Formats: sequence, structure tokens, C-alpha cells
Amino acid sequence: MKGRFAPSPTGVLHLGNLRTALLAWLFARSAGSAFLLRIEDLDAGRVRPGFAEAQLEDLRALGLDWDGEVVRQSARTSLYAEALERLPVYECFCTRAEVSEAASAAHGPVGAYPGTCRGLSEAERAARRAAGRVPALRVAADGPVVTFVDRVLGEQSGFVDDFVVRRNDGAFAYNLAVVVDDAAQGVEEVVRGADLVDSTPRQIWLGRALGAADLSYAHVPLVLGADGRRLAKRHGDVTLREVAPDAALAWMAASLGLSGSSPRELLAGFDPAQVSREPTTYP
Repeated sequence: MKGRFAPSPTGVLHLGNLRTALLAWLFARSAGSAFLLRIEDLDAGRVRPGFAEAQLEDLRALGLDWDGEVVRQSARTSLYAEALERLPVYECFCTRAEVSEAASAAHGPVGAYPGTCRGLSEAERAARRAAGRVPALRVAADGPVVTFVDRVLGEQSGFVDDFVVRRNDGAFAYNLAVVVDDAAQGVEEVVRGADLVDSTPRQIWLGRALGAADLSYAHVPLVLGADGRRLAKRHGDVTLREVAPDAALAWMAASLGLSGSSPRELLAGFDPAQVSREPTTYP
């Protein structure tokens, strides 16, 4: 099934990110399918020049390849705008603090948006605009529970609240952009870190609302530091600037129970059904 890897150019890829990229490549190539690369660069406040190119070089250094051109979300905003026109949305003027307070006081799933702005009258919306508030757009999702089968984690489900699809700074939200891109690129399977599993019900809901085909998902366990927390900058430099690519690939292969000195060699022993559900600790 056609797969993809879609990093955000907000920093250098660490070994946890690169291991996920390797797994996404192995899932796709073991099925004899294409593998795509997409740069998710919509968050202008966090994207930094040069990181996208550095990420591509690191993937090449590991021996990973991809099919077709590298797609950048910043060049595809017209697609997201068109999709937004097809969704049931409403303006939300809530601040993050107000959302947190309202969600904690409401009945329903913890953290779910309780629909505070959903029933505002035009006069109430006008008053908020006059007070200087700029609205985000939320979908009216009607609170369904979406269940799906994950190839690594098994059956998963989640409550879909009224989530943001365009932020109040005008930027299109991650969930909208990723669903539109996956559909447009013909992606059939999404392999990514287990930390993103909670976003999947929302993305399934969006895909169905936009008439896209359901995808297959595989959320792979994270790489943790010695402190048991997700590998990150706080654990020091664990990138290909400090760890040689061949040594990094050897560690990844060992963590997956595979042998070989290149991604192509790892394919011979790779079985998606054998991917562990447990996190991996580095080093």
C-alpha cells in the first residue's frame, strides 16, 4: 500500500524520527508499493530555513529513497481552502484558556471542545469581533466515536469533538491539510509515531466528510530516552550529526530484530505483523 513520511521542518530529525521514517519505508516497500515524501511546513511560526533540506539529506544518508517529487504543504493552500468550503464549520472565538476551562466543566470526554461558540447568534459573533477577537474555524462534528483497526496497536477508537480546521491566524490546521494531501496523493497507509494516534479519529472523520477513502494505519511505538520520556532535545544530540548513519541504521535494525547494512537488506526479514507494540529505549 502506498505510504509516506511527512516531517515538519522545525528542527533536525533525531533518531526516533528517522526510525519512524525507516518503518514507514519498510511498510510500503515490503508491500511493493510507492513511498512518498511530503514536507509539512504550514506552521510558519515554527518552520526554520534549511531544515527541510537537512531532513532530506539525512533520509538519503540512511539509504532511504522515495518516489516522485517532494511535496510541500505551503504550495498547496488552495487545495485546503477548497476543502474547507465543503465542510460544516462555524466561527470559534475561544482562547486556549477558555477552551480548557469550558472543557473541564463540561460533561463528556476529557478535553473535548464542548461547543461553546457553536450556537452563537450573529449579534454575539459581531460583539466578539468588535472586541478584537479573531475567530478560528471549527467543524461541527456532532461528537461521533470513530473506531479503526491499527496494524500495530490493534483496535482503537476516539471521540470526535468540534476541532479546529483553520486557526485564528489564518493558517490551515494540521488535521485538514494532512487529510487533503493524503487523498490527493493517493496515500493508502499511514505509518507514524504512536503519539499521533489520538488525531486519527478526527482525520478519519474529515476524510469521510470530504468523500475520501479510508486509510490503513500503523502507529509505531516511540523511541524513549533513558529517563523513559520520548526522545527529544532534552536527551542531548541524537541526530546524524553526532551518530554516523551506518551506526544509526545498525541500532534501528537491532531495535526491530532485523539484520542488514542497508534498508534494502532489512526488507528481506521485515514483517509488519511482527513490529513490537512496546517503545524502544535509546541507547
